[in-house]
Amino acid sequence: IGDQIIDLSVLHVQELLTVPGLTHKELLNRYLNDFISLGKTVTRQVRTRVMEIFSEDADHALRERAALSLAPVHEVELLLPLRIGNYTDFYSSKEHATNVGSMFRDPANALLPNWLHLPVGYHGRASSIVVSSTPIKRPSGQTAPGENGIPKFGPTMSLDFELEMGFVIGKETQLGQQVSTEEAEDYIFGLTLFNDWSARDIQQWEYVPLGPFLAKNFASTMSPWIVTLDALEQFRVDGPVQSPPVLPYLLFSGKKNYDIHLKVDITTASGHQKTVCNSNFKYMYWNMCQQLAHHTVNGCNIQVGDLYASGTISGPDPSSYGSMLELAWRGTKPIEMPDGSQRKFIQDGDTVTIRGFAEKDGVRVGFGEAAGKVV
Repeated sequence: IGDQIIDLSVLHVQELLTVPGLTHKELLNRYLNDFISLGKTVTRQVRTRVMEIFSEDADHALRERAALSLAPVHEVELLLPLRIGNYTDFYSSKEHATNVGSMFRDPANALLPNWLHLPVGYHGRASSIVVSSTPIKRPSGQTAPGENGIPKFGPTMSLDFELEMGFVIGKETQLGQQVSTEEAEDYIFGLTLFNDWSARDIQQWEYVPLGPFLAKNFASTMSPWIVTLDALEQFRVDGPVQSPPVLPYLLFSGKKNYDIHLKVDITTASGHQKTVCNSNFKYMYWNMCQQLAHHTVNGCNIQVGDLYASGTISGPDPSSYGSMLELAWRGTKPIEMPDGSQRKFIQDGDTVTIRGFAEKDGVRVGFGEAAGKVV
């Protein structure tokens, strides 16, 4: 609430948060997994009760008691919110895929043949997902050979951010079970900000034929805050028209995209900051329900706390491109920084900060930030 956080365990001790099925144990855990596992019937009641307690219309004495659970956010250590067992990264922005395809292939055939028929994805590394403000060490690896035909080895010279959002699984399935697009939202607890750091030069050399490896698994940054789907209900919007028609298991009804404003700031080692990207989650071609339906159509089981990233979120104009690869167009259009320096990619000492919010009819829901300083 504003610049304060609510400690739910304090509310529970005060007997202000009595919800059937909820015990004090779930509120003391380091991670949200057990709380999420209680199911939406319980977590929705918790959200509703918290809103009642802190409503402007609430009883004054009640609000005074509840105030004991508040603390300024700058005085609180924010932790990784999940015990992440599995992590999947998608590639679901048509603008981003088109931009990248235009750079590295024929612009007339920027999208690979499968892209318009399925949400492309790969399984990433869960152990290297870190919470916002965790320093990011510049990774090393192999890059393309020089004139002598021998691959080079050393720190990446093309470190990049990827503006993404992630969704969190709140309900498990058994091996062999499928989740349809109509059922998908029952299995999605909420959304978070996500930066899938990438080493572009390492990626270009290693990704054929099995995809990203060292270029991605060194670190990904997520926000400590997860915003429930319930809190985002009024921000639903239609997504892009999908053409050609998708296969039956990817068909869906209703508004499955969300109007969430996103921006990326780069702060240099000298403290100068510049907003390099303003984008929106609504641009995604493949929505979360389609992603989850595709992920499970072969019977792959999912678990509470699994994290799924959207893929880089780029919009229709250059100011909305969600990576340095696109913003600086493979280094050919360097970004001018306020201190007089230029950026083709991320340099040591730079801090990349992703922020997001949804706003409509005077209601604003914030997502906090996902920040990381390169060291």
